[in-house]
Amino acid sequence: MKKNQRARTRAFVLCCLPFAGAAWSTSASAQSSVTLYGVVDNAFAYVSNQKGHSNFYMSQGNLQASKFGFLGSEDLGGGTKAIFRLESGFNSLTGAQSTAGYMFNRQAYVGLANDRYGTVTLGRQYTPYFQMVGALGPTGVLTGATGAHPGDVDALDTTLRFNNSVTYLSPTIAGLQASAQYGLGGVPGSVANGSLFSAALRYDFQPVSLAVGYVKLKDIATSAALGSFAINSPVNNGYASARSTQLFAAAGRYTWHDLMVGLNYSNVQYAPGHGSLFFDKAVFNTYGAIATYRITPSVTVGGGYSFTQASKANGISDPAHYHQISLEQTYSLSTRTTLYALEAYQHASGKSLIASGSGVTIADAVAVVGDSQNATPSSGPSQFVGMVGLRHAF
Repeated sequence: MKKNQRARTRAFVLCCLPFAGAAWSTSASAQSSVTLYGVVDNAFAYVSNQKGHSNFYMSQGNLQASKFGFLGSEDLGGGTKAIFRLESGFNSLTGAQSTAGYMFNRQAYVGLANDRYGTVTLGRQYTPYFQMVGALGPTGVLTGATGAHPGDVDALDTTLRFNNSVTYLSPTIAGLQASAQYGLGGVPGSVANGSLFSAALRYDFQPVSLAVGYVKLKDIATSAALGSFAINSPVNNGYASARSTQLFAAAGRYTWHDLMVGLNYSNVQYAPGHGSLFFDKAVFNTYGAIATYRITPSVTVGGGYSFTQASKANGISDPAHYHQISLEQTYSLSTRTTLYALEAYQHASGKSLIASGSGVTIADAVAVVGDSQNATPSSGPSQFVGMVGLRHAF
């Protein structure tokens, strides 16, 4: 009996060897690769005013959001690759998902990339607006937690993503690269309802980098294509019922040896529609400047200033405006591990339209530094935030 079993086992192995060899050959010739990467970032933080009280607490994802992800590719030949990315954000102080119910809340896409014709990807993705302009704006240089414009009103931090989207990224030609993205609303009988669109251009010719981007959002309260969008701060939560939202931004920077200086501008418009809780188009213009200087290969300092001005609309004759100063100091212990300190101060004045119960009301504008305090804004016109933390990338 045992002899027969050994014979059957030998025959099975011999039959499988050609298939095993074929599988190994395919894997080797396809040159597939999968990379695991991520960031863990925690800090001690102090805020002078959170809804009327100072607070000393621990904060996470400040210099960079805590996350992990998988990035993969398979060489299909002829300069074409199949690619995918799965990226999940998490709270590194508690271990919880940063967005409940979303395992890969940051990015989840698959696509094809060709050296000559560009890249097409499908899934949940950042917008070209963020990828190109955001990279040169305040949060591409200073941390989003304290460097983002008030409440991240212009979505130049990482909070704007599209679901159900298709994105095209062109190859770089003479320093110029373009990208466009369309998010499908998925509404039966109407392709336009809930749909989203973004496009951007970037030009690099050292030492100069320039970028311009555009986003059009429809039905931000109900769109299935809108993955995430910062509409929860007192800067803009009064316009969460907007029928459409339009964002335009431009940024540029100049690098000379260890010094970098940059300028940025954004224009955000919230338009009302049937059922909106406001009646006039609201406009926010933001003007910003940033700079960094590398003192040593390990030590870098940076700073930024922004001024945000709201328009006269919806019964507001003294519209809100915000002044914000942001500072950053980093010390690299290695290529992966960084000690950092962040400081930011914001002063607000004028009136703003804010969410109040099931409606909106006109109230004094309150300070909300970057997008780290959207849920805990100041109770008055000023707010200071300071942080000391450690970031490790892998």
